[in-house]
Amino acid sequence: MSTITESVDVGVPVSTAYNQWTQFETFPQFMEGVDEIQQIGETLTHWRTSIGGITREFDAAITEQHPDERVAWTSISGPTHAGVVTFHRLDDLTTRVTAQMDIDPDGFVETAADKLGVLDRRVKGDMQRFKDFIESRGDETGGWRGDVEPPGLPV
Repeated sequence: MSTITESVDVGVPVSTAYNQWTQFETFPQFMEGVDEIQQIGETLTHWRTSIGGITREFDAAITEQHPDERVAWTSISGPTHAGVVTFHRLDDLTTRVTAQMDIDPDGFVETAADKLGVLDRRVKGDMQRFKDFIESRGDETGGWRGDVEPPGLPV
């Protein structure tokens, strides 16, 4: 299992950055190797990705979500991975977005990519492309402001 952590400061208010991040179907516009994401329900997404010529499909569940603070997920099928993206207000017009992911590479190509630092560089590039995407727009394409409490906590 590898852990990847990457941060980027974006020139938009925290609510704009957060709202855009909740629009999972736009991820292919700034995430390399993400071909398609379908929002199946409030807390379920279906992903189709490509890395090194290998296509994977999997479902991921949102395990915790709090507006303007965090979105956490875990895979429920396919490659094992989980993560959290947090949003930190630096000032009225600047937000630090931090992604932390735990990834268990599946197969030779993904293991090699992990060992060679390809996955780290991909996440770093994805975060920079997110910055460019949201700053060039100036506003979000939509947003979901619902709360999802972590498993095991009273609602």
